[in-house]
Amino acid sequence: MTWVLLVLAYGLIKGMREVLKKKALEKNTTLEVLFLYTLLSFIFVLPEIRGAFNEDFSTLIVVALKSLAIFLAWIFSFNSIRFIPISLYGILDLSRVLFATLFGVLVMKETLGTGQLLGLFLVALGLLLLKAEPHKKVEKKDDRNIPAIHVFLLFLSCMLNSVSGILDKVLMTYTPISDGHLQFWYMLFLVIYYSLYVVATLIINHKKAEQTSSAASVFNLRSALKNHWIWLLAVLFVIADRCLFIANADPDSKVTIMTLIKQSCCFVTIIAGKFIFHEKKILHKFLCACIIVAGIVVSVLLRS
Repeated sequence: MTWVLLVLAYGLIKGMREVLKKKALEKNTTLEVLFLYTLLSFIFVLPEIRGAFNEDFSTLIVVALKSLAIFLAWIFSFNSIRFIPISLYGILDLSRVLFATLFGVLVMKETLGTGQLLGLFLVALGLLLLKAEPHKKVEKKDDRNIPAIHVFLLFLSCMLNSVSGILDKVLMTYTPISDGHLQFWYMLFLVIYYSLYVVATLIINHKKAEQTSSAASVFNLRSALKNHWIWLLAVLFVIADRCLFIANADPDSKVTIMTLIKQSCCFVTIIAGKFIFHEKKILHKFLCACIIVAGIVVSVLLRS
């Protein structure tokens, strides 16, 4: 089915984007990457402006709420990915399956068959096994040394991303908005939110600098423009989201199944963790990811 392939493409591209985020953050601050990433993505979807201002006000309110959820989710995830190994980040990010399944059942009134329940069990089992690794001597860069706050922020990001996924389905199913117009308004609201965030941050830091007689810079757009990882990140984001919006428009697509398929991204992050960032304990993480993906396969093949 076409929507399954589109969501699979989204998942693989999402995995590549997680790697690019970590690379981009090696050169610039979270604020710089987030703002330019969003602005470039908006510029890329500007051709969709034709007819976009004819959408209903009530529809735009829902899009604004979706953008707000993503605005917060990105702040949380970008701050956590700095401190969490990419291979572990990719697997912990799979927890959004649990949130999305809950929202799919409660909001979209979707039903879970035997296949989906078994798949969900395997997903939860794979996540729990991340903590079941045999005890070894803790090293300085061991995963156990990651501050709990960053794991908590990642889980908050997963929950908000699941909210956004539900709103995608609502918008593409119950409103007349097209996937192109949705992408335009979604990105426009994000640019507005992040612009306000930049201004607020600069004002706060300016006041702090006056009090401490320092001149610390927190936003350097010129430096960010030279970061090619941000440009590539924006291109992949636009492509991936278009795949997802088209898939959501298919009446046969289901939020619970789509969310499971998206998690194919974890293999990309595990491979990148091994060969790009030279992280440890890859085999254990790979086995946990295999259990989770087995749950994805079961859920898709045994669809009710």
